[in-house]
Amino acid sequence: MKLVLFESPGHAEPVPGLITDRGIVSLAPAVERQYTPQLTMQWIIDRFDRLRPEFERLAIEEQAYPEHSLRLRAPLPRPGKILCCIANYWEHAQREARPLNMFLKNPEAVVGPGDTIVLPKLTEPWIFMHEAELALVIKGPAKEVTQANWRSAVFGYTGLIDVSARGEGRRTWKAGSWLGKSFDTFAPIGPCIVTADDVPEPNDVVVRFWNDGQLRHNYNTDDMEHRVPELVEFASTVMTLNSGDIIACGTNHEGLGALQDGETVEIEVQHVGRMSLKVSDPLKRIWERGIYMGADSTNPDAVKRHRPQG
Repeated sequence: MKLVLFESPGHAEPVPGLITDRGIVSLAPAVERQYTPQLTMQWIIDRFDRLRPEFERLAIEEQAYPEHSLRLRAPLPRPGKILCCIANYWEHAQREARPLNMFLKNPEAVVGPGDTIVLPKLTEPWIFMHEAELALVIKGPAKEVTQANWRSAVFGYTGLIDVSARGEGRRTWKAGSWLGKSFDTFAPIGPCIVTADDVPEPNDVVVRFWNDGQLRHNYNTDDMEHRVPELVEFASTVMTLNSGDIIACGTNHEGLGALQDGETVEIEVQHVGRMSLKVSDPLKRIWERGIYMGADSTNPDAVKRHRPQG
């Protein structure tokens, strides 16, 4: 199932919905609206097994609206935690996995389909880059989950763009990961949450990203240095994961490029779907356009893999 939040006439807050072959149907008749849309989605996650038969009935009987006629919002507007992997993909000629590590990204940075990534009005010598990623949606509470039991803690999957500010001269993180990653609008999420049963193997998912139609990211999650079960075990060993939390799985850095004013960007995660956003820069800065690392990764005819064989 693909769960969404969408704007509906007569409702002050986004309404939970389901993407079906007929269009989007409202799940409002089966859901107890909570204080915020985020809490409503967490309520659904916690009760999904019980709610599923009613959702399946609504998918058939409820009025459906064409997707293009509705405004989708981020399916998790304010996650309690957004954990992001640092690196985590085999790249270039690398032959040894780097240590697994993560950082926390600001939940206030979340935006959704059709929104705008706004670059900060700072005069630091930074360049702002995109990182398209598969993200895990947690079902909690999950603490000290073993790799063998990782599925118990994963409700589903979504797409996330980890927008990143880097020092322009060396194109690395500036003053620590969290700072360059946590500006408002730097965590686009969506377009939906696809439930885990609809993704047979999260480490065999294609992630793509376009900037004004130019394909930049084009990789398979099979190239993760540390695979999904290990990510769940690692994160839940450090902290308790709650329903609606997110673990972003990292990106293949070979397709990185700059984001700048007036551009349209799109992320597509296999099984999840595709969403588009605008980019706005109040200072109208200009950087070199194109790919900064590994132009071969944009080959549309082949998903490049670097995982060492054997």
